[in-house]
Amino acid sequence: MMMRKFLPAAVVILAMGFAAPAFAEDPVMVEISIKDHKFDPAVVDVPAGKEIKLIVKNLDATPEEFESTELNREKIIGGGRQGIFYLDPLKAGTYPFFGEFNQATAQGKLIAK
Repeated sequence: MMMRKFLPAAVVILAMGFAAPAFAEDPVMVEISIKDHKFDPAVVDVPAGKEIKLIVKNLDATPEEFESTELNREKIIGGGRQGIFYLDPLKAGTYPFFGEFNQATAQGKLIAK
């Protein structure tokens, strides 16, 4: 008798433990280049609510620091190298970024729509 009372709960617990995992979507890939101390493209539209894999390729011979206060990211990217940033889903809005070493020319923004 006692077994009948616990059996439904045990079935639910076991089913939860063996449920198929939810597969997350692949992140949206975005590439930006740094050339002549400028970002190209300087304005990038990205989908709001999706994970982003941002690849920043430094085509210059000198290092540049990709920085964004709004994205909470900063990284020095050596000349001829690249930096990869994984961004959690963004809310709709504008997310500026800049090159710390060449702020006068290295300016850009992600626009999540």
